[in-house]
Amino acid sequence: MDEKEIATKQTEIEAAVLRRFLTHLDSRKDVQNIELMNLADFCRNCLSKWYMAESNERGVDMDYDKAREFVYGEPYNDWKEKYQQKATPEQLAEFERKNRK
Repeated sequence: MDEKEIATKQTEIEAAVLRRFLTHLDSRKDVQNIELMNLADFCRNCLSKWYMAESNERGVDMDYDKAREFVYGEPYNDWKEKYQQKATPEQLAEFERKNRK
């Protein structure tokens, strides 16, 4: 394989990993964003912001709502209504503790 083919394969692999990751997140709707933030310092909304930024940087018009629909697999407000639970006082306290830098 030449360098161009290797770069193309690398991009294909990275895209496949992102799709697999989003599929995994979709299968774990029970995992709340605040839990992801508390454990890993990112959540689905962070992924949406990263997707939007990288799209816009490459000349693809992407707004936050479209980016969240890509990550969540449906409009964010629909997902939120179906799956988002109210954060517990413990989750909120942990979030505040970690973000008091």
